[in-house]
Amino acid sequence: MPLCRAATPEDETAWRRLWTGYLAFYKVDLDPNITTATWARAMDPGSPLGIRLAVTNDQPMGFVTWHTHLSTWSAGPDCYLEDLFVASEMRAKGLGRALIEDVRTCAIAAGCARLYWHTDQTNSRARALYDSLTPSDGHLRYRLRL
Repeated sequence: MPLCRAATPEDETAWRRLWTGYLAFYKVDLDPNITTATWARAMDPGSPLGIRLAVTNDQPMGFVTWHTHLSTWSAGPDCYLEDLFVASEMRAKGLGRALIEDVRTCAIAAGCARLYWHTDQTNSRARALYDSLTPSDGHLRYRLRL
């Protein structure tokens, strides 16, 4: 089972490698300044954004980004698992599940009432994992660009 831990400044190169793979998987060309800002926010102790890594043989092989926010549906905050990625050669080895369980532990420690995430409808491999953890709540996401 992989070790899951918080990313540290020393992990930037490894995280960027994984992040590049994540963006390629979703066929997204993101402005490099956004990637730099994401890393900086995650390393800022005052920021709600966190990055957790799944480490195997001392190498980060997967990551999750997450943050908490207030909710109108519960007394405590909610935890949003925003991004999850596992290197292709390490898929189906339990890293994705380990990262979700790790964030779940972090969310409980932060007093969160719920943990939630989204995925692409066509991502059948990820959906199989997610369906094994909890049923879909049936919601669809809409995004209005500003």
